[in-house]
Amino acid sequence: MQDIKRTSKLQSWISTGRGPILISGPCSAETEEQTLETARRLALTGKVDYIRAGVWKPRTRPGSFEGVGVKALPWMQKVKEQTGLPVTVEVANANHVDLCLEFGIDMLWIGARTTVNPFTVQEIAEALRGVDIPVLIKNPINADLALWLGSTERLIQSGLKRVGAIHRGFSNLGETYYRNRPQWQLAIAFRNAMPEIPLICDPSHICGRRDTLLSVSQKAMDLDFDGLMLESHIDPDKAWSDAEQQVTPEALDELIASIIVREPKLEDEQGQTQLDLLREQINHIDDELLNLLSNRMQVAREIGRFKKSNNITILQKARWNEIMDKGAHYANAHGLSEAFMIAYLQSVHDESITQQERVMNG
Repeated sequence: MQDIKRTSKLQSWISTGRGPILISGPCSAETEEQTLETARRLALTGKVDYIRAGVWKPRTRPGSFEGVGVKALPWMQKVKEQTGLPVTVEVANANHVDLCLEFGIDMLWIGARTTVNPFTVQEIAEALRGVDIPVLIKNPINADLALWLGSTERLIQSGLKRVGAIHRGFSNLGETYYRNRPQWQLAIAFRNAMPEIPLICDPSHICGRRDTLLSVSQKAMDLDFDGLMLESHIDPDKAWSDAEQQVTPEALDELIASIIVREPKLEDEQGQTQLDLLREQINHIDDELLNLLSNRMQVAREIGRFKKSNNITILQKARWNEIMDKGAHYANAHGLSEAFMIAYLQSVHDESITQQERVMNG
């Protein structure tokens, strides 16, 4: 991830002279030596801005490793002393906040399992009232944009001036490719709702495995995220938690070097003119698509009137299967993703049903 001219929203938090922020460290602080050695090797890359480590680990099932707890906080103090880098840990309740402040932790983050509980987030916000410290908040486990926004608002209303967000993907039953489905549209919606809030991507928890970290990291940079949080461990295969998604500091160095960071806008006037012309073509095509959709819904209403007159059901399963099969073939033949075509046709179909319901039951 080469140095770039643009300045991240997080640059006011730490002065690195670079663009996107990189936060890295082990999923869990397991031993003092493991924590310090990981931090030392990360510092040698010259690319890491914050060292992270899980001290308290909220786990899904009891009996899983839940972190070593408060005894890891002095290790994080030594990380600061030996590397000169600021440190960050996850907090899940007000007591965690108090302990982190006592041990001089530089930045906190609130995990996905905590974000789902407004009462807990409010308690953390109250514990931070009057404290000038950066706090990041991960999206909730499930795809609930309002909950993510609301939790962020609770922190801001407590008086915190340096609040950021972390996109770590969303749990989805049946998902096999990702550990947590990214659902980038929700991260984009968060950014549109709160453009002043820095947004970091956590590819480790989205991917759940090493081989896809680069592609997800690159997509985050292409979507103009403000930074990345990637887990690193001196011996990932022997990590006490989330072994499959961690990489060595040296592998992280190679991964970051492979990422292309692009400028959010053109400085070249001629290039901007060319881009504007292409966007104008998109605008005209969008206008045509919207007109066609309007015409389609007009026909759907006529079909609704026909169905009402002949007393037949709105949903015709054979017709729906025919449309889906045709859409899948069209997508494959024209270089479109089948998933996009299905989502598009489903949305159009849902609106057609709504239009027919109004006619038949109006």
